[in-house]
This record gives sequence, structure tokens and C-alpha cells, in this order.
Amino acid sequence: MQIAAARPLAHLLGYRDLFYNLVVRDLKVRYKKSALGFVWSLLNPLLMMVVFTIVFTILTVPTIENFPVYVLTGLVAWNFSANSISGAAFTVVGNSTLINKVYFPRELLPASLVASNLVNFLLTLLVLFGFIVAYKIPLTGMVLLLPVIVAIQVMLTLGIALIVSAANVFYRDVAVLLEVGIQAWFFLTPIFYQLERIPHNLSFLGIDVWRWVYVLNPMAAIITDYRYILLYGIPPIRSSLFAVAESFLILVFGYWLFRMLSPRFSEEL
Repeated sequence: MQIAAARPLAHLLGYRDLFYNLVVRDLKVRYKKSALGFVWSLLNPLLMMVVFTIVFTILTVPTIENFPVYVLTGLVAWNFSANSISGAAFTVVGNSTLINKVYFPRELLPASLVASNLVNFLLTLLVLFGFIVAYKIPLTGMVLLLPVIVAIQVMLTLGIALIVSAANVFYRDVAVLLEVGIQAWFFLTPIFYQLERIPHNLSFLGIDVWRWVYVLNPMAAIITDYRYILLYGIPPIRSSLFAVAESFLILVFGYWLFRMLSPRFSEEL
């Protein structure tokens, strides 16, 4: 059983050079003929941080300490997943020529996009640490849990990327629906507000909204965990266990679905 489960992984590792080249290609294409290069990856979260800071601390009564860093933490993490998932819809469709000419594990296409966005994410984390230092926010030993939180987010992001990249081959409406879905997901995730501010007694049809936002939205727990370990120096929330389980199950389902549909890609492209 364990040997059979290890075969797909061993097969993928045999194409690690191709995977590396795909990641490098994506990074080169992204910054080709760009004067600022990686700086563009920072402009979006930084500009959004400024906008949210003005709206929620200048135009209204501030309620969150170090609000700019608080928002930036959420935006940096959010952009990694959102950019990976939205871009993944076109990883298979946009490489139809390569798919029809050369054999390789097709899952490397969305995986390489997630990996290239991960590189950007890790670089923006360095900038985030600069803001943390500038705002004199003390770092504690909890920062050592950062790789664990990143790994959970990578699982979730890769799983969804595999699903949407495969689904968009058969139903091109997926890319359109993603735009609306990701925007709605943004507002349902505590990027610029504290999820704790949702009253526990707020219910819909007898459902505790606060609890189920955490349970059904793993990004809510993931982003909260980033803030807990980086800004507050406290352990991750208990609801993170839901995020771990959901991220793992989504990754397993996404990989299974992608592998099941990939033999039919050539027919549809």
C-alpha cells in the first residue's frame, strides 16, 4: 500500500528538472521587460494597505493596534493564494501546444505556478518583517511556526489550483466564475477586520456564523495564525486543526481529480 502510494511521488520527482525550468520560466515571463521587476509584487499589497489604513484608521475610529502591519500581513498571505488560484485556471489551457507535443506529468503546470508565486510570497515576507521591525513589534519563538503555517497554505492553494486548472479545460466558465468567487472569498476572510468582531450570537437559520466561518474557510484560520505568531507571539488558534484537515483533503481530492481528468486534456484542447 505504501509502495503504491509512493509511486506517483517518485514519478514526479523524476521530472524535477522540468518543474524547476517551469518555475524559472514563469518568473522570467512575469518580470520580462519590467523595469521594477519584483517590486510590482509588492505594490499591490502596499497600496491596498495604504487604502485600508486611510479608510479604517483616519476616516473611522481605529480599533486594531498597528493596523497597517495587521492589514499587510493579511494581504501578503491572501495574494499568494489568490494569484495562484486565479492563474492556475490557465496553466493547462495556456500550454496546449506543449501538452500535445511532449509527455510529462501535467500536474507540474499548476504546481510550478504555485511554486513561482511561493517565491514571490517568501520575498514579500521579508518586506513584512521589515514593517514589523519598523513598528517595533517584538518577535517571539512562535515565529518558528511560520514554515508550518506556510506549508498548510501551500497545501490548500495547490489543491484548489489543481481543481480549477483541470476544470477549466472542460468548462471555460470556471475562469470567469473565479473572478467573482475570489472577490467574495476576500471579503469573507479577515483581511482588514478581526474575525473575533463577528458576534458569537450572530446566527443564520440557527447556525453560529462565527464558528462556521472558521470551519468552512481555512484561509480565515491561516491568516489569523500568521498574525498570532508574527504580531502577537501567541500559539495558533484551535480552529487551525480544521484548516490542516481541510487543506490536506482538498489537496488529495485536487490531485485525484487532476489525475483522473488529465488523460482527456489533449482531446479538449
